Amino acid sequence: MELELHSLNAMRSMEVIDILTGTKIGFIKDFKIDCDENKIVALILPGEIKSWFAKEDEKEILWSDIVKIGTDVILVKAKDKEKVNANNV
Repeated sequence: MELELHSLNAMRSMEVIDILTGTKIGFIKDFKIDCDENKIVALILPGEIKSWFAKEDEKEILWSDIVKIGTDVILVKAKDKEKVNANNV
């Protein structure tokens, strides 16, 4: 099996889709990285902007919930609201 490599910059242009609902969740805004373990822990996606002055909530998707990284989409398995939750990261 050939190893697939993706740059972080290329991953930011991929749309994230929940395979259980078919919902388009959005595009990656940032990554949460565990520097002690040298690995990506989660994807950070922008949330909905509530008003001009309010800080937007961000969605966090755990790396373990990623099913497949394709050429132009990232498929995730977000079982419930706890998996794709709003965080102030």
